[in-house]
Amino acid sequence: MKNIVVRFCGDSGDGMQLTGNMFAQLGAELGHEISTLPDFPAEIRAPQGTLGGVSGFQVELGSEVYTPGDKADVIVAMNAAALKVCTLGSHFNHPQAHFDEQFALFHRNAIVIVDTDSLTDKDLEKAQYHTDNPFTELGIPESVQIVPVALTTLTKEALKDSGMDNKSVLKCRNMFALGLIYWLFDEPMEKAIHLLEDKFKKKPALIAPNTKVMVDGYNYGCNLALNITQLHLEGQPKEAHGTYTSIAGNRATAFGLIAAAEKAGKHLFLGSYPITPATDILHELAARKDMNVMAIQAEDEIAGVCTAIGAAFAGDLACTTTSGPGLSLKSEAIGLAVMAELPLVVVDVQRGGPSTGLPTKTEQTDLLQALYGRNGECPAVVLAASSSANCFDFAYEACKIALENMTPVVLLTDTYLANGTALWRIPKLAELPTIHPQSVPEELKGQYNPALRDERGVRYWAYPGMEGYEHRNIGLERDAQRGTISTNPENHEVMVQARKKKIEQIADRIPQLSVISNQHSDTLLVGWGSTEGHLHAAANELGCDLAQFNYIMPLPKNTREVLSQYKRIIVCELNTGQFAAYLRAQFPDLPIEQYNEIQGQPFAVERIVKFVKG
Repeated sequence: MKNIVVRFCGDSGDGMQLTGNMFAQLGAELGHEISTLPDFPAEIRAPQGTLGGVSGFQVELGSEVYTPGDKADVIVAMNAAALKVCTLGSHFNHPQAHFDEQFALFHRNAIVIVDTDSLTDKDLEKAQYHTDNPFTELGIPESVQIVPVALTTLTKEALKDSGMDNKSVLKCRNMFALGLIYWLFDEPMEKAIHLLEDKFKKKPALIAPNTKVMVDGYNYGCNLALNITQLHLEGQPKEAHGTYTSIAGNRATAFGLIAAAEKAGKHLFLGSYPITPATDILHELAARKDMNVMAIQAEDEIAGVCTAIGAAFAGDLACTTTSGPGLSLKSEAIGLAVMAELPLVVVDVQRGGPSTGLPTKTEQTDLLQALYGRNGECPAVVLAASSSANCFDFAYEACKIALENMTPVVLLTDTYLANGTALWRIPKLAELPTIHPQSVPEELKGQYNPALRDERGVRYWAYPGMEGYEHRNIGLERDAQRGTISTNPENHEVMVQARKKKIEQIADRIPQLSVISNQHSDTLLVGWGSTEGHLHAAANELGCDLAQFNYIMPLPKNTREVLSQYKRIIVCELNTGQFAAYLRAQFPDLPIEQYNEIQGQPFAVERIVKFVKG
């Protein structure tokens, strides 16, 4: 097969995220493209065996992978609740629901591996079954290949002489299932063992038992000659030579910030407050003191961004990370950075809202907040990453734009990108674009003031410790010539326009909007941010074109030229139409349609295709 989709599903404590990540990582090392979707509840630990506690991890791997897949080809269900959720999809709470391929998380020719030890009467009761035969009750078609495996019993047998307590033994069930999956895909166990050893290198006592269980799972598949279809994927040669790995979006974002600081010759400062799903960026940067990273876990969101603004005033590459609720708390301070014209990178990892909302689910609902969610005329640059891997590229680009244009830059990612993984070619620092932080000319020494600008309208950057460039920077309006406080009405309008034009001129140095063209169709799918993979797959199936936006404020200069070539423009996004409204405001004469979903999940390609076909 060219591509395959696998979903691991079980209790929050069953290690599904670890298992899925290890399977995806091995796929990346074997040369497959990958895209993953971790899908877990917001509860720290829901009651064991219940529908609300089901945690999943889905991965598509193969060649030309754009999404984690709409439907799984292989399901691993660690208990009765997981089997029910995977079979009924979003209808798992409906008492009369049966298998329906429209809602199920696997298709009717899938392979379903189930732990039969977790189908006891008590398990079925907790998962709200009404009979003692879950397969019949769920209406699973005969075409589905059911593989009943006593995972719990076999794991206990494998580790009976290990000296481990029963609780620790049961935590190894996921490795038996993973070994069975490796057999199913005919994967090389020596590479899998090496990967496991690397995963547990900080906990060496766990290496031997988990390795034994994983190998036993592999051998179980080999020795029992299970009557199921064995699958094989061929590795695809990469267009660019280099070192490849799988990477999650949050980690890629952290690496992009570090790389930009190195390239710019600046110290990296992060002032942040923990918030799901952005906290991993703080964790990653806090561990990078060896790269001259300074990270502060502030007492709240406002303190986090204010410490970053202070670091920017002091001459550092300053960043703060958050999600939607935190972005709203930071809005006043971001306005200060706009007024003071200081470089600041704000990473917003979007999640379901409003308020606490759906903290572990994905949405694209912070766009208008990023564009306009500040008082006064307060323009800032807005970028959006479109894959877990290119979170690196756009974190780097956000830093470059901020440092070269003395402005806050809001980088939008989301839960899907942050927690999901993709294949990433590790770049060399020399390959990355040059960053020229805005500097102050030597001839201004002794006569510097913060109102002075270069030919682009960008103010010069002087900071404490630079003799002869002493100055005050303020949040009050400043005089356009002297930099002192001004309440003059005409001067305020001059300064508003100056700050606006500074952002607009950035369009001269960002890439033009390009179109992924299939058959030069009259129909154009339009997306922004993390929807790129799903829209790309849909465009290929429909034979239409795709324009995906990463630069949102300012828009690429050729945006009107591109959009005006199409009779039908369909903007697809995970909100009620925020980008569509933004484009209509810019180009009111263009025929813009919209397709929206707000379900806490990425798009399903089949639903986009169905909408476009009408």
